Amino acid sequence: MKVPDNMILSASGWRGVFAEDGDEESKTGKILQEHKIFAGAAAKVFAEYLGDKPLILLGTDTRPTGRAIIETMIPVLIDCGCDVQYAGIVAAPEIMAWARSKTGNTGFIYISASHNPIGHNGLKFGLTDGGVLSAGESSALINNFNISIKNNDFISKIESIIFTTNHTNLLSETEAQVRTGSCKNRRFCSWSEKTDEFKLKAYKAYYNFCSEVVWGDHNGDVLAAAFKENLLKTPLGIVCDFNGSARTVSIDKEFFTALGFKLECINEEPGQIAHRIVPEGESLEPCERLLEQAHERDPSFLLGFVPDCDGDRGNLVIWDDTLNRARAEACASKPLGCARALEAQEVFALACIAEFSHLVWTGELSYGEDGKALTKAAIAINDPTSMRVDKIAEAFDICVFRAEVGEANVVTLARNLREEGCLVRILGEGSAGGNITHPSAVRDPINTVLAIAKLLSVRTVDGKPGLFEIWCKHSNQMDKYREDFSLADIIASLPPFVTTPAYSKDAILSIKTQDHIILKDRYREVFLREWEERREEIKTRFGITAWEAIAYNGTAEKRNLVSFGEAGRGGLKILFFDQDAGETACIWMRGSATEPVFRIMADVSGRDSSAERWLLDWQRKMIMEADAK
Repeated sequence: MKVPDNMILSASGWRGVFAEDGDEESKTGKILQEHKIFAGAAAKVFAEYLGDKPLILLGTDTRPTGRAIIETMIPVLIDCGCDVQYAGIVAAPEIMAWARSKTGNTGFIYISASHNPIGHNGLKFGLTDGGVLSAGESSALINNFNISIKNNDFISKIESIIFTTNHTNLLSETEAQVRTGSCKNRRFCSWSEKTDEFKLKAYKAYYNFCSEVVWGDHNGDVLAAAFKENLLKTPLGIVCDFNGSARTVSIDKEFFTALGFKLECINEEPGQIAHRIVPEGESLEPCERLLEQAHERDPSFLLGFVPDCDGDRGNLVIWDDTLNRARAEACASKPLGCARALEAQEVFALACIAEFSHLVWTGELSYGEDGKALTKAAIAINDPTSMRVDKIAEAFDICVFRAEVGEANVVTLARNLREEGCLVRILGEGSAGGNITHPSAVRDPINTVLAIAKLLSVRTVDGKPGLFEIWCKHSNQMDKYREDFSLADIIASLPPFVTTPAYSKDAILSIKTQDHIILKDRYREVFLREWEERREEIKTRFGITAWEAIAYNGTAEKRNLVSFGEAGRGGLKILFFDQDAGETACIWMRGSATEPVFRIMADVSGRDSSAERWLLDWQRKMIMEADAK
């Protein structure tokens, strides 16, 4: 057997188009025979990876093909001697929190293709640490899989299980048959009958864990009390476009309303996928309209969020009361204010300000008379995260560490930093939006929304600075602080950078060269020539006087590259410096591990969007020339 065409196996997930008709936008629930064998083989390899008689937790997002994949995997897992617990539709952070609550030989398989189109699907694997497998563990599993599928006996065994087992009869056997022992396969019937029970356990584990994450264990109860008290004085409303995602049946509604938020939602039926899944660009427009309608009825509605299909990320929409309504026809009927989407990089930057200030408020992070942090604190981010985060971290004397794109890489890097004695509360991929807040090991829109809400609602009381005032003091921007500040004031305090959105059309290239080492070495030749030819132009226009090439592979960062090919299939960044050796801009490239695309980015300090456009166009031109050689 070979891996089905267009399948990509990586630490971020094993993904491809599972829809039987091959259309990535298809809504069919049927999958091809080759995908059934693929799913069954993956299940067996993971069961063997875990060892003797493991407990395996299963869940899916709301894609149509999820059920077909589950029904293929269950018989294989049971045949391997696994104890199978299937919770039905769960959000990715939900199944991971559920896994954290388990002990012993336990793992999870989550069926999802995250933000990819609806006809796609995939598999995510993890253990009890609350995240997906690390890059090293994932690599070992992929290697085992590739070896196993070349074994004819292995594939014959999979085919025997999934094509001779009478799935229909097993699934339709009654609860009475299970009780009396007449069920053909009691473990299979037990799985089928107990889905609701397992869903409730996953739900409860996730609800309790979210409270732990949001408030932390260092004076967290005091922070929560201050938050709720301020929320009573100044109510806050939130809207959500669930877009039929797994979060439609997760904890969101109960969790937010229990804290005291007002909440309005649309597209809240599971599988009611009303628009493009990735929460970027046009996908945020329905949420913008919903927020405007809610704000018109009740001005306390200031935030909105849109999750992707598995619910591990959610980008934000805000009410911006500083915008002139003339900027958008949809807002022309009112004089001031407008709902707008935040860029993913803005969302992550705001979450960083919130969580760094959280550490200061609770006393977990304190400073000496020289202004230096008394605790070694750090943040782990991916390589295309905007350098505005470096500026924010610098204000709090927090060290920044970067890993290659991929949630598993960032989570592993953060764990390594904690083992070295660093305080790491927040981590994540700024290019994708959302954040990971320790002890969670996965992005979660609840944590992102609560980070922004804490900035708004934990205000200065009785001389104790609130979170926004803490940020203004540390960043020397007290001129921007006022007691009646709004979300627009917080956003205005962000270090100014213009960054290419990761999911914009301009950020994606189609590359012919399969060997990325060769491509990047050719790119080096082009870049060196271009640098010499344009050196004066670049200095005059951008104040750039020097550069450095950096490679990101897994959790490793290698600086001062001589051979750009050393970046391999990882990220390659050209970091630019001004005449004072200050980091002022960068251009970046990497082939996606989950989609057949090549991504590029430019990030530049200041507010001049034409500077980002020039650098990105230059990057594209150089890469395409290298690809054509």
